[in-house]
Amino acid sequence: MWDKLRAAWRIKDIRNGLLFVTAAMVIFRITAHIPLPGVDLEALDRFFQANQVLGMLSMFSGGTIERFSIVAMGVAPYITASIIFQLLAMIVPSIEAIQKEGESGQKRINQWTRMLTVPLAILQSFSLLTILRNSQFQILTKSDTLHILILIISVTAGTVFLMWLGELISEKKVGNGISLMIFAGILAGLPQQASQLFITYDSSQLFVWALYAFIAVLTIVGVVYVTEAQRNIPVQYARQVRGQGTLSGGIASNLPLRVNMAGVIPIIFAISILLIPSVVAQYLVNARSEWLADAARWILTTMQNQTIYGALYFLLVFAFTYFYTSVVFHPDKIAENLQKSGGFIPGIRPGKPTADYLSSVITRINLFGASFLGSIAVLPLLAQGAGGSQLLAIGGTSLLIVVSVIIESVKQIESQITMRQYDAY
Repeated sequence: MWDKLRAAWRIKDIRNGLLFVTAAMVIFRITAHIPLPGVDLEALDRFFQANQVLGMLSMFSGGTIERFSIVAMGVAPYITASIIFQLLAMIVPSIEAIQKEGESGQKRINQWTRMLTVPLAILQSFSLLTILRNSQFQILTKSDTLHILILIISVTAGTVFLMWLGELISEKKVGNGISLMIFAGILAGLPQQASQLFITYDSSQLFVWALYAFIAVLTIVGVVYVTEAQRNIPVQYARQVRGQGTLSGGIASNLPLRVNMAGVIPIIFAISILLIPSVVAQYLVNARSEWLADAARWILTTMQNQTIYGALYFLLVFAFTYFYTSVVFHPDKIAENLQKSGGFIPGIRPGKPTADYLSSVITRINLFGASFLGSIAVLPLLAQGAGGSQLLAIGGTSLLIVVSVIIESVKQIESQITMRQYDAY
């Protein structure tokens, strides 16, 4: 690994990309510590400690929401917009057709995603401010209309700034910008979590510490193993006669199918969906209509139930793993490309039989990948029930995201090194 890091540092473009990403992360963390006026930060901290689900929202904002900085919403609205367009591509034929246009179509989808991020940021910031204003902790020291409007504009501008910064990071091809900002926010919160563990530690919590260490090691090993695991489908290319009787082809190759093609995306999708009912319920808990307030309280009570929350979390991660794999993996296209290039899977007829075979293989692979990813996601919740520490619930998901982001970034850097080695020849 160190040899690859040294090789990457010796390549000017990669070195400049890494330095740019480091500078962008520093800027992100500086903006995360610029608080907005009219907010009692101590009351805000007590509010998030009392609500586990909103604690997950704080994690995805990189901890900025707990300080209510100018980038309080983080990249959450952009992630929501991305999810919306990926869902629309599955059910709206015109958007699916645009998505299939290649780079030009992807640029249009990205532009629409940016445009949708702005109203979503306004809506989410207004909802959050309404929740804080109605909270029993007296978080907002100023709640007049002008002040609320200024906060909404500031937070929305902060989200647009982070969206722009994340896309600049992605252009450097050393990792996904949005994922890296979530990664930086999680790492920034580790010292605080560690200090809380040390402050509250006593000898009776030795089991909790050991359990947390075991889950951390298990998550790292498991995520690395499953992320790197793949099923190789043998592919044979038929011999073809070209000009002057020259034979070409006849080469045996493999079609690699990864066990976890979706990466950490199902986790992000699942938590985003789980946050919606809790955020809406927090907004409606003080509604004038009694039945609406009762329904909101029932939703909050239900989502605080670890068994129900864990079951929903697992099922959503499982379902989104299949969903996202179907978005990025197209057996029909692969079968068509194989047929055009004279390739075939031994024992399988070209065309539709090949596509059906690939579909059945990826379905079986996904059964293990989705089950594993869902199990890793809810394992910290099980540990929380055994050890009684809320830090385990949030820390396990954070660790899963951190490991996945590191693997993704390392792979992008390795591909750049390999590409430049080929260019040297």
